[in-house]
Amino acid sequence: MASAQWPCLILALFSVLVASGFPRSHVRLLEKRSLLEGEVNGIDVYSTKISCKVTSRFAHNVVTTRAVNRADTAKEVSFDVELPKTAFITNFTLTIDGVTYPGNVKEKEVAKKQYEKAVSQGKTAGLVKASGRKLEKFTVSVNVAAGSKITFELTYEELLKRHKGKYEMYLKVQPKQLVKHFEIEADIFEPQGISTLDAEASFITNDLLGSALTKSFSGKKGHVSFKPSLDQQRSCPTCTDSLLNGDFTITYDVNRESPANVQIVNGYFVHFFAPQGLPTVPKNVVFVIDISGSMHGRKMEQTKDALLKILDDVKEEDYLNFILFSGDVITWKDNLVQATPENIQEARTFVRNIQDQGMTNINDGLLRGISMLNKAREEHRVPERSTSIIIMLTDGDANTGESRPPKIQENVRNAIGGKFPLYNLGFGDNLNFNFLESMALENHGIARRIYEDSDANLQLQGFYEEVANPLLTSVEVEYPENAILDLTKNTYQHFYDGSEIVVAGRLVDKDMNNFKADVKGHGAINDLTFTEEVDMMEMEKALQKQDYIFGNYIERLWAYLTIEQLLEKRKNALGDEKENLTAQALDLSLKYHFVTPLTSMVVTKPEDNENQMAIADKPGEGPVDVVPPSMAYLNSYQSPLTPYYYVDGDPHFIIQVPEKDDAICFNIDEEPGTVLSLIEDPITGFTVNGQIIGDKRGSPNSETRKTYFGKLGIANTQMDFWIEVTTEKITLWNAAAQSTFSWLDTVTVTQDGLSVTINRKKNIVVSFGDGVTFVVVLHQVWKKHPVHQDFLGFYVVDSHRMSAQTHGLLGQFFHPFDFKVSDIHSGSDPAKPHATMVVKNHRLTVTRGSQKDYRKDVSIGTKVDCWFVHNNGQGLIDGVHSDYIVPDLF
Repeated sequence: MASAQWPCLILALFSVLVASGFPRSHVRLLEKRSLLEGEVNGIDVYSTKISCKVTSRFAHNVVTTRAVNRADTAKEVSFDVELPKTAFITNFTLTIDGVTYPGNVKEKEVAKKQYEKAVSQGKTAGLVKASGRKLEKFTVSVNVAAGSKITFELTYEELLKRHKGKYEMYLKVQPKQLVKHFEIEADIFEPQGISTLDAEASFITNDLLGSALTKSFSGKKGHVSFKPSLDQQRSCPTCTDSLLNGDFTITYDVNRESPANVQIVNGYFVHFFAPQGLPTVPKNVVFVIDISGSMHGRKMEQTKDALLKILDDVKEEDYLNFILFSGDVITWKDNLVQATPENIQEARTFVRNIQDQGMTNINDGLLRGISMLNKAREEHRVPERSTSIIIMLTDGDANTGESRPPKIQENVRNAIGGKFPLYNLGFGDNLNFNFLESMALENHGIARRIYEDSDANLQLQGFYEEVANPLLTSVEVEYPENAILDLTKNTYQHFYDGSEIVVAGRLVDKDMNNFKADVKGHGAINDLTFTEEVDMMEMEKALQKQDYIFGNYIERLWAYLTIEQLLEKRKNALGDEKENLTAQALDLSLKYHFVTPLTSMVVTKPEDNENQMAIADKPGEGPVDVVPPSMAYLNSYQSPLTPYYYVDGDPHFIIQVPEKDDAICFNIDEEPGTVLSLIEDPITGFTVNGQIIGDKRGSPNSETRKTYFGKLGIANTQMDFWIEVTTEKITLWNAAAQSTFSWLDTVTVTQDGLSVTINRKKNIVVSFGDGVTFVVVLHQVWKKHPVHQDFLGFYVVDSHRMSAQTHGLLGQFFHPFDFKVSDIHSGSDPAKPHATMVVKNHRLTVTRGSQKDYRKDVSIGTKVDCWFVHNNGQGLIDGVHSDYIVPDLF
């Protein structure tokens, strides 16, 4: 119904998940007729408004539709919004007869667990999803009682990216019925001043559009309003159907008197950089084209047509070559050649004669192209101040030669060595787009899907136009040392004409008087430095006049950009790095109420016992599959390939043994204040001890008393390093130096093979090189809870560097051990059978139970089934539990 889309280079955000629940007497979520597509049939949609507020490129969009059921029976209606793939939903509410059901953003897995529970109870119906080139569809359907009024309101935000010299807001208009009050209203505020502003509709002639559309701009403000009357909406003077069916596009740009602009509000800043009038840097471009059999027909003809048009635009100072790959690799020339008129004419002949054939050898095609660019640079065949790019087009997956995607990525990464970008174009749907995207991102490029349509040649040509005119290379944006925190990406291989570099961050000192920013880059002729100086007092005066500004827009812009870049980095990260990036992105998503690939929007009415929920996955650029929610959850927990050990909760010790595909667990019952030895390795020098805490007020009944770990001490005497972790703070000592952090920090400390990463209000990851990794999880409870208090969990996720002499309540299990379970029989609780376990030459009676693994989800956790050993682990642990009591943390 409404959306804003800029044709930008952001890739594949996946999984918007929206769950909605209401009293069964009031509302049911169903996949039925849409407000925007359906019959009137008693439902009067009397108002639809799309309100867009853009401040400094950051767009805040609210889509509101109001309807009333004038029939004498309940009717089912739907609300559809087509929104940009690059947007983050920030809120969705339903208001029924004055009662509003607000949305809450939660971690994705938490929301999925809620949804799975609802599914199992038969209290849910689905939420539809769909995806096109630029947009994705949000749909929710409800059953409205006779005479009831309903209001749908969806809010989403995004940063507008400059594309070919303008910002474009693309709104999809599809009510397909007459709406009494239909309105699109956009307010734009740009501190640099607006230079151009236009609006047009694909579904209405300019004559009819003129009286319904108003657009104006003056200085820093712009306004667009589209309010067609009922008669103007009719497809003909006597018709009752609507002609509002198509695209409504708003485009604008800002004044470029200065190449850069810095804005600062409430301690956050954003820096826009887009110089003009610079000469174009000559480029060396290699086109690597898939000519396998699957390209036969229209795809090959469109590719050749696009390449011929691109040849018309290549500048004479550029160098180029073509490499074709199928089962074999064919090159036009042995080396890069200059784009002289004679060579361009010869290239046209070569392109016209391209024929499809054979298999798909992506690896050899790319490596040939990369080698050619490297050779041209090494042998000085190209200008010193030129820049190189490689553009690869394929419509399928590698199926001959080296066909393993990870190996192809490794080969390409090693060959390019960070020297130039790789741009991957995926033609159609029958390919592994995630592979193309991952390979492009790790080589400073992007991936773009080319849709199989009549305009595929224009899509190919359009992409080339985006990268055809590099103005700067090796761009670095610099700020005063020690003045900036949490800076977004500030280095770029290229700045292309018509685009814009955007950097945001946080000031260390909000009260600083002046702010200076330098942008350095290599131009076609010389090296350039652009300096922007900001007088904070003058900026404060200017900002007081910003009538259109919404809230803390620069802070939200910074958060949006940071999340976007963290998610992009995450696609190629592994292990601890990926966990750290995920934790940071999740934390910001929750803090700023963004629905991202890691979070979900949940709408419920908790006091009703018949809540319903629904789920919508935000489509990515990979294969689009509709997966039953229950299937998604079945695979949500995978047993690790190596053993891991942890203690969490009351305190519950869990020893996971993958060889048995099983786990053993036991509790330790000791008084608050007791310190227990968890790990002690005399060879490597590692020790981990934990101090027990109790409830706020002790229970006289020891059987109901809860105890936890409230303090942990992690040390390595050989490295002269100690870490004390409490529920309030984290203290690090290295020799005599001390550093203290709070759980509100997100920070990584690295030194001499040690890495400590604090993930805000979530966990700490402590790694001692390759082979020893611990995770401390923070559990927070309501501060005013009369009994419970915050506590810690401790997880050993890698221990293979620990010696064979390691001991402690957890450490003793780092060595291989065996156990056998037999004589499984029912006990007093049918859900918890008893059995006999033989372990360490002891025969024990054990009980089947389960504990929780909170590493990935601190609020709900992942269920881990285990055999419970009674009596403080007696018979399982060496000696008795009191042997593990130590005097203090260190």
